[in-house]
Amino acid sequence: MRIKVLIGCFTGIFWISSAAHAAATEASPPVLVATKRLSLDSALKLAQAAIGKCRREGVQVAVTVVDRSGHVQVVLRDVLAMDLALVVSRDKAYTAVSFNSSTSALEGRFNGAYAVPKEPGILIAGGGLPIQAGGQLVGGVGVSGAPSGTTDEACAKAGVQAIQSDLDMAD
Repeated sequence: MRIKVLIGCFTGIFWISSAAHAAATEASPPVLVATKRLSLDSALKLAQAAIGKCRREGVQVAVTVVDRSGHVQVVLRDVLAMDLALVVSRDKAYTAVSFNSSTSALEGRFNGAYAVPKEPGILIAGGGLPIQAGGQLVGGVGVSGAPSGTTDEACAKAGVQAIQSDLDMAD
């Protein structure tokens, strides 16, 4: 009888220690998380390319680039762009990064009782795009001041395309 009890105890201890060892060797969540961010030079290059595209279209705009958290990184306003374009471009960039979607794709999405578009800083109008590197969201860009959101978005796309090869090559 004692041998059966001892064997049972050793078996139990073996299973408990095996479970504890397995739990200890499983990957623990990291203490810190590395976050990819646009450099200032990349954000500035993007904004300047967007302004350049809109100039070629004959319009003067404001461009805002935000980081993945929606914090402003770069703001440019062309000489004759309205002051209001500064606020609108920021809201478009913030909305694009918040939803990880172009702002034009959000048009018509919030029908009915949805209150999301009524939140401060959210603007559902063409001209905002998320910025991705290697499938990860790294920021957003908003353009405002053109006669239509379609033109604003085309300028934002030109800005992103100006740095896209750099984004594709980034680790």
